[in-house]
Amino acid sequence: MDLKNQRRMAADIMDVGKDRVWIDPDNQEKVDEAITRNDIRNLIEGGTIQKKDVKGTSKGRARKKKKQKQKGRRKGQGRRQGKKTARKSSKDKWMENIRAIRSELKEMRDEEEITQEQYRNLYDRAKGGFFRDTKHLKNYVENKME
Repeated sequence: MDLKNQRRMAADIMDVGKDRVWIDPDNQEKVDEAITRNDIRNLIEGGTIQKKDVKGTSKGRARKKKKQKQKGRRKGQGRRQGKKTARKSSKDKWMENIRAIRSELKEMRDEEEITQEQYRNLYDRAKGGFFRDTKHLKNYVENKME
């Protein structure tokens, strides 16, 4: 039986879409006989025709994704947008590098691997951007200073 008209009227009365109208399968004959809006209203009050709940978007997948990101996953090359400096500024990179080099220099000075004069010379070179990293500094001290 075709309940298209009844479904349309019920949707209009309940102010929902046609897909959200539920018609009791056991009482379809009763619904088929309902031809006026008033008949439909009575069926709605009787519970033969009901409103289905709104389907929401599940947050389950979003929560799982968030948990993964908190663990540090999903951050590979393919996920990155923008330049390298958009994620870490060149200044931050410099600060990280120069702090490591300077602390290494202080260790070398305190352990007397280098003299105070050598320390000052190397410190100034580090400030000028001479050393790429701490490994370069150590290598330089081993090979050039002796």
